[in-house]
Amino acid sequence: MADPNGHSWRDGMSSDNIKGLILALSSSIFIGSSFIVKKKGLKKAGASGVRAGFGGYSYLYEPLWWVGMITMVVGEIANFAAYAFAPAILVTPLGALSIIIRHDGDAALAHIILRERLHIFGILGCILCVVGSTTIVLHAPAEREIESVIEVWNLATEPAFLLYAALVITAVFILIFHYIPQYGQTHIMVYIGVCSLVGSLSVMSVKAIGIALKLTLSGMNQLIYPQTWAFTLIVIVCVLTQMNYLNMALDTFNTAVVSPIYYVMFTSLTILASVIMFKDWDRQNPTQIVTEMCGFVTILAGTFLLHKTKDLGDGMLHFCSH
Repeated sequence: MADPNGHSWRDGMSSDNIKGLILALSSSIFIGSSFIVKKKGLKKAGASGVRAGFGGYSYLYEPLWWVGMITMVVGEIANFAAYAFAPAILVTPLGALSIIIRHDGDAALAHIILRERLHIFGILGCILCVVGSTTIVLHAPAEREIESVIEVWNLATEPAFLLYAALVITAVFILIFHYIPQYGQTHIMVYIGVCSLVGSLSVMSVKAIGIALKLTLSGMNQLIYPQTWAFTLIVIVCVLTQMNYLNMALDTFNTAVVSPIYYVMFTSLTILASVIMFKDWDRQNPTQIVTEMCGFVTILAGTFLLHKTKDLGDGMLHFCSH
C-alpha cells in the first residue's frame, strides 16, 4: 500500500538495508542462544571456583562457557557485518529479538537448563518487542553514503560527538571506581550501566570498521589509514570491558532481569550516539522519526513487561486471571 507521497514501504528498504536486516536477525538467533549456554557455564564454574560476580575467572576453564562464547562471537560477527550495510537505528533495536529467543523461543531450554521461567505477561512482552521491531524496520532511514574511513573519523571528531564520548567515559570511570565496589552486588544498574555506556561507543567504532572492510573489499583499501586501526583499538578495549562487566551482571543477577534492562539501556544509548555521530535523522521527515520512536517505545514496553513479571508465580498469575 502506498503512502500519501506515493511511496510504498518497499521503496524505503534499500538492498543494503535488507542485507543488514538479514544479518541482524541471524545475529539475534546466535546471541540469544549463547546467553543460555554461557549462564550454564558460569553456574558450573561458580560451583567449583570463585564466581565471576565476585571477581573470579574460573569460567575460563569451563568448556560450556566457551561454547556459549563461540556462539556469541558468531552472532557478533553477523551483527558486525550488519552495521556495515544498515544504520544503527535499524540494526540495534533488533537485538530485542535475541531476548525473545533466549526467554520465549527457547523457553523449554531456558526452563530446563537455567530454571528461569517467563509467564503469560512475559510472552506479551515478547510480542510487543516483535511489533516494535517491525515498525522500526519498515521506517528505518537508508544508510549514509560514505566513501572513506577518514569521513567516518571526521564525523567522530565533530564537537557534538566528542562531548558525548567525554561524558560517557567520565560516567564509566565514576561507575567502575566509585559505585561498583559499593553497590555492584546489590544494584543491577551499576554493571549494566558500564556495559551500555561502553557499548554505545563500541557500536560506532564497529560500524566504522565494517564500513572500512566493505570499502576495502570493493577495491578501495582502507587498511592503509591509521584511523581504521584506531577504531579497531577502541573496539577491542570496549568489547573486553563489556564482556567483563556483563559476565559479572549475569553471574550476580537473574538472566531474565539482565537481558531486558541491558537491551533497553544499550539500545537507547546506541541510537543516541548514532543520531549524534551519523546524523541518521537528517535524512528523514518528522513522520518517519516519530514512527521509529513509537516502535522503540513499544519495544521498551515489552522489555518492561519482561522485567516486571520475572518473579510472578503461577499462583499470582492464576489469581490475576480471575
